[in-house]
Amino acid sequence: MDCIFCKILKGEIPAHTVYEDEHVYAFLDISQWTRGHTLIIPKKHVRNVYELNDETATVVAKAIPKVARALKEAFDPIGLNIINNNDKPHQTVYHFHVHLLPRYEDDGVVLNGTNQQDNLSDKDYRQIKESIIDALGKKK
Repeated sequence: MDCIFCKILKGEIPAHTVYEDEHVYAFLDISQWTRGHTLIIPKKHVRNVYELNDETATVVAKAIPKVARALKEAFDPIGLNIINNNDKPHQTVYHFHVHLLPRYEDDGVVLNGTNQQDNLSDKDYRQIKESIIDALGKKK
């Protein structure tokens, strides 16, 4: 397997570890968009959220507030973004991971989206909702 995060877990590539337990590993993102930018990954290789089972999701989810509180204590950011990218266009490492991105005044990071509220009718919202509910029913 040619997964950079699996290589980090095996010690083949160095990383700046901030937290580790039996199931989860957290380390500084090499890009450091902001001071303290941290990645949390399961030790078990899972490509993305679509392949994530409940057990692995639980162990990752439990680590998020633990590391987030440490970032708050260490750096006193004004806020924190929790980001997870899956497939295109933004996932670049295909090993499930969560970014904890501390935010600071004038940090230069832009997370941008377009508000579509004015372009959607109540009927549109109902159709979207029903599509999701139908898909959830098929997954039982």
